Formats: sequence, C-alpha cells, structure tokens
Amino acid sequence: MRRFRREPLPDGAIERLVAFASLAPSVGLSQPWRFVLVETAARREAIREDFSRCNAAALAAQAPERTRVYARLKLAGLDEAPCQLAVFADHATNQGHALGRRTMPETIEYSAVMAAHTLWLAARADGIGMGWVSILDPTAVTAALDVPPEWRLIGYFCLGYAEGDDTVPALERAVWERRRSAAEFLFRR
Repeated sequence: MRRFRREPLPDGAIERLVAFASLAPSVGLSQPWRFVLVETAARREAIREDFSRCNAAALAAQAPERTRVYARLKLAGLDEAPCQLAVFADHATNQGHALGRRTMPETIEYSAVMAAHTLWLAARADGIGMGWVSILDPTAVTAALDVPPEWRLIGYFCLGYAEGDDTVPALERAVWERRRSAAEFLFRR
C-alpha cells in the first residue's frame, strides 16, 4: 500500500497494534522486536532523503526496458502516511536466554518479522493500511533514528487509511509483476 489519506489514526491505535504484535511467536520467548514510532519532522525528513538516494540508485540499476515502468511506480507513502514505524530486531536481548539461537541465530530476525506480520494483520483487521518501504539503507535508518547499533532493521512501515480500496496489488496493476498461484510454491517430497 502506497496511497494514504492524511487523516491521523485514532488515539491509542498504534499502541494497540504494537500490543497485538507483541503476542507474536518468538524463538525462546525472546521477544526481540523493537518498534520505533517516527514522529519528528527531522527524522522523517532524514528517512525521506535516504529513500530518495536509494530509489535513484535503484532506478539507475534497472534494465533499460524496465526504467520507464520503474520511474512511474509510487514506491513509498512517506509523504502521505500519518504514521511511520520502524521495526528492529535486538540481537543483544538476554530475554529467552539464547534458546533456539545457537544453530539458527537468524531466528531473532524471523521473530521480529513475525511481530511485523502480526501487526500488519491487526492493522488490516482495523481497516488500517500498511506499506513496507524497503528501498532504504539500514545503516542510515539506524543512524537517523538513533537506535543501538546491535538493533537490525527489519522493516520501515507507513500506516494509515487507504486512499482507495484495491484488491489487485499496485505492482501487478503497473504490470511490474504478476501474482503467482499458491500451487507454484508447494513442493512434495
């Protein structure tokens, strides 16, 4: 989702969504997710500038036949969304006593992804749209938001009420990609 109405979310909405997200499963009950609500104009502008730099580099890297399509895509709702939220995974957390992380340390990130997904589902159930801005430099975002260096950026999200109600993803409507059937992803052994 990239097109938002500017009206603010109701008081307490973000706190309620984060509470739902905190019910997500996590390795060893580590709850490594950290949510950063980005409210100040200066921090939002730093994120917007980083997006612009990264997006210009991504445009320059596109194959010539894709450049025009890419340039037309609206890839972020940073200017319109009333709420911006960064989700991080805290590698320094002692909670969970490292259970389940010795052979698969990436489960810290997976756990934070589960929290972001749970937040997304709760938001949609409340009629709140959510868009994932992935064209960002994680190091720049970490610096702009002044978070500990051991926090790893999982995602930067825009939240708000949708400008319209589309059932077909924007990238599919723009003929960037098509959604494949679930049968293509199921393998039997």
